Amino acid sequence: MIALLLALGSSLAYGCADFLGGLGARKAHVLRTVMIAAPASLTVELLLWPFLGASFAPATLAWGAASGVASAAAFALLYRTLAIGPMNVLSPVTALVSAMLPVGVGLVQGERPGTAGLIGLPLALAAVVLVSAGHGAARPSRTALLLAFGAGAAIALQLVFLHQAPADSGVGPLIVGRAVSSAVTLAAAGAMYRRLGPERPAYAMSAAAGVLDSVANLLFLLAARGGDLAVVAVITALYPAGTVLLARGVLAERVHRGQLIGLGTAAVAVGLLALT
Repeated sequence: MIALLLALGSSLAYGCADFLGGLGARKAHVLRTVMIAAPASLTVELLLWPFLGASFAPATLAWGAASGVASAAAFALLYRTLAIGPMNVLSPVTALVSAMLPVGVGLVQGERPGTAGLIGLPLALAAVVLVSAGHGAARPSRTALLLAFGAGAAIALQLVFLHQAPADSGVGPLIVGRAVSSAVTLAAAGAMYRRLGPERPAYAMSAAAGVLDSVANLLFLLAARGGDLAVVAVITALYPAGTVLLARGVLAERVHRGQLIGLGTAAVAVGLLALT
């Protein structure tokens, strides 16, 4: 049950982070947004180090660095995807892709969620689609769809790599991963400096997105260490609910009947997964 609650918290934090990051990327080049978000996220993890501990064994360094490279790609691709929009179409595409790979890895590694879990997993995936599907939404471009698939794959790899890090490494893999992602982002921004444009980034919004992303990563890591990766990944993939609800409140996007059904489906799925 604790792992389930942690995964739900991770989902909520990811949804809020994605919304703020997507809005920030509308105001300036996506790399300008990520240049603020990634270091802000690293700062949070460094502050957590004295409280949660960290070890930096070779396996922690390797998996943490791999998650950092995937995280840098996820930041840039996801924020660019949400900046292009429409959020309520592209968000579920990204979420589904980000859930399927960790589920597959968990099952291959021998996780068996039981009968309730086998019903709850596909229900949760269906809820991701329903809760994010806007009625009459604009059709996304091919470029936006490709970016959404790429973002989902990068998020999935980041989660899988974090899960592979040693269980006794504390926040070590998060620190290593965010340090690497910050370095990759700053290097890319430096190489593309002339193409970033004159627009100033939304500093507060971008920093808040980074902080929330760091919280989401921490909650996911704790959830995955205490529960099955397949279950935790699917619950975490419900993050579009937070994005959609914020889009409703801030951008006045309507919440349609299908999305309400999706929220109900998500509640049923979470209940079933709790039984596992």
